[in-house]
Amino acid sequence: MQQTINCDIEFTGIALHSGRKVTVKLIPAPPNTGIIFRRVDLFGKPEIPATLENVINTTMCTELGVGKAKIKTVEHFLSAAFGLGVDNLIVEVDGCEMPAMDGSSFPFVKILLKAGIKDLKYPKKIIKLLKKIEIKKEDKKVIFNPSDRIKFSFFIDYNHPMIGKQDFDFEFTTENYISEISQARTFGFLEEVEFLKKNNLALGGSLENAIVLDKQGILNPEGLRFKDEFVRHKILDAIGDLSLIGFPIIGHFYGEKSGHELNNLLAKKILENKESWEFVEEDVVEKCAIA
Repeated sequence: MQQTINCDIEFTGIALHSGRKVTVKLIPAPPNTGIIFRRVDLFGKPEIPATLENVINTTMCTELGVGKAKIKTVEHFLSAAFGLGVDNLIVEVDGCEMPAMDGSSFPFVKILLKAGIKDLKYPKKIIKLLKKIEIKKEDKKVIFNPSDRIKFSFFIDYNHPMIGKQDFDFEFTTENYISEISQARTFGFLEEVEFLKKNNLALGGSLENAIVLDKQGILNPEGLRFKDEFVRHKILDAIGDLSLIGFPIIGHFYGEKSGHELNNLLAKKILENKESWEFVEEDVVEKCAIA
């Protein structure tokens, strides 16, 4: 069944790229609303539905826009909503970016759970992948293969002593998402900070909302939450980006050295190739442990 939250809930945080304090209010929404961002700081309070057609930028984050209204860094929040099965929600934001919180989706998970998850008694649309779909760019690639489960796998390879080669396989359930993926934080390199700030990015970045690495190690005094936290966060991002398709997909996603750009291209290719998937019945959904 489709879901929303039980009641309004409000929170604040610092935006990663703009560095500004942002207040967010989550409001329950009826079936088939989807997730809609509402810019309450702009005249007319314009709305930005969280859909693939509204993706306007995938540099360093996923940004949505309708007309002059924009909202960036939505992927962590969307990942949390997907992880908990929340399909319908109004997200009022008084700025151009979602807050970074601690750099993971776990704070959003806790906020959604505090508001409570409400069953709307209306069927959730879910699709099952029938054919392999792939996007490649240089040494990066993303693939969606048919499967009888919702699975995510990722491989990264960084020339850094604290990262190196990492891979992680994850079979989706809400419980697995919360324990294995949601707490993995975003990361960045100290040597890139100057470049990012010159381009008005990462202005709000700190050790409180990201893992920061110098040439030898990690600057965060608390260390890592997982030894492979970096690759787990890549899966967190992919879940958020792919949720813009609008339907959970029964299939196996694999990413290699990729990011928001390829996630977005893969999602668009899936929707364009309608012969590669089909809507599934309720008994199939139950067998896939995603009801």
